[in-house]
Amino acid sequence: MKKILLALLLAGSFSSSQAADENSTLPKAVAGAHRSAEHKARDKYRHPQETLEFFEVKDNMTVVEIWPGSGWYTEILAPYLKKHGKLYAAHFSADAEEPYFKKSLNEYKAKLKKHPDLYGKVELTELQPPEKVKIAPDGSADRILTFRNVHNWMKDGQASTVFNAMYKALKPGGILGVVEHRNSPKKLQDPSAASGYVSEDYVIALARKAGFEFLGKSEINANSKDTKDYPEGVWTLPPALKLKQQDREKYLEIGESDRMTIKFIKPR
Repeated sequence: MKKILLALLLAGSFSSSQAADENSTLPKAVAGAHRSAEHKARDKYRHPQETLEFFEVKDNMTVVEIWPGSGWYTEILAPYLKKHGKLYAAHFSADAEEPYFKKSLNEYKAKLKKHPDLYGKVELTELQPPEKVKIAPDGSADRILTFRNVHNWMKDGQASTVFNAMYKALKPGGILGVVEHRNSPKKLQDPSAASGYVSEDYVIALARKAGFEFLGKSEINANSKDTKDYPEGVWTLPPALKLKQQDREKYLEIGESDRMTIKFIKPR
């Protein structure tokens, strides 16, 4: 009888520990049941585990996610960092005049509030250049991550301002990870990135101007099917599919955009 009771107690202790440990590793956070089926369906294009491993994100780090949007990556980063690390989410400003910015921020806040067990430790900051660029305390971040945002800053003429802010928030030796729609190196780069595509050389130049050193790049998020010459720019492709039903199957077959995946380091 004592052996049976001991076995039951150990089994109960183990299952409780398992539940608490559900998102303790990166693979577990990526596979977590809390992620929506819609978001998981995009993993084949966004490769979250491989991307975060390339950026050398560890669970005990202070990480800044830049313009997290609806929280696609927050769903992975927040539970992964919850126990030992820290996640800052540098979202739009509550004072933004653009209705889309306000709507996006409010939806993100509602998401965090709805699931405090997952997102209760996420700290919201503001990135609305040129006035509000305090994304984290100076020199506090081990990693700063931005996913498909550089073209937006270029459109508003604020790319240099944002790269400077990211440099300031990183610790010496900290890494900046950038994923962006990749333009053809044969095309002259439009400074406003109207198509949504940006050349690798342009991103590298922006980072170096801010003081970063190039550390490496990966083809994790490459897509050789992307010809980068569409009527509505990158938004012709999924997930936006801006042309709606026009040539829909064609663009679904191409998939999401060809993307650069680059990391930079703040010198020690």
